Amino acid sequence: MPVDMDMDRFSELVDDALDQIPEHLLDKIDNCVWMVEDEPEPGDPDLLGLYDGVPLSERGLDYGPVLPDRIVIYRGPLTRMCDDEDDLADEIRITVWHEVAHYFGIDDDELDEWGYA
Repeated sequence: MPVDMDMDRFSELVDDALDQIPEHLLDKIDNCVWMVEDEPEPGDPDLLGLYDGVPLSERGLDYGPVLPDRIVIYRGPLTRMCDDEDDLADEIRITVWHEVAHYFGIDDDELDEWGYA
């Protein structure tokens, strides 16, 4: 049964997941905004999160003033796939780490090997 959770509480769980990322990694994240949205685009209804930007590993000397990268965590798909708040918190944590990894240039194959895909 899906978890019934409002956006405020869901955002708190995302913040908790962010707090679990080691500070030395968070300090390296630059020009990136975090967003929580209800649903992904209609074409991908099961998408849990999205990194949209230029991965840190691909930024060269010519990387200049650009709009911030975005990391989006989607409430709807995550709440629908979980049975309780503890399960949801775990899935949010995995999703947050997954998207942070994309920021650093780690691809889905590597994430799959580590259990974060």
